[in-house]
Amino acid sequence: MKKNYFVLILFIMIGLVVGIIIGELLAPVKALSFLTKSVGFSWKPEADLNVIKYNVSLQVQLNLCAVIGLIGAIWLYRKL
Repeated sequence: MKKNYFVLILFIMIGLVVGIIIGELLAPVKALSFLTKSVGFSWKPEADLNVIKYNVSLQVQLNLCAVIGLIGAIWLYRKL
């Protein structure tokens, strides 16, 4: 299989989603709360140029399970 950036991005997205789902499933377990605690950050660029006005909002919530899923996805991509 030929490796390309599209496949890498796909693997990363799937790894993050799987990690987040696993984190949500593990949320009720008190002993694993360190895996499910989320840290978020946001970026909101905006401009008003009298001709064009834009406002973009990007918010990311990550937990340790999502990071583990990301690392696993990159590892699987490299094994292909």
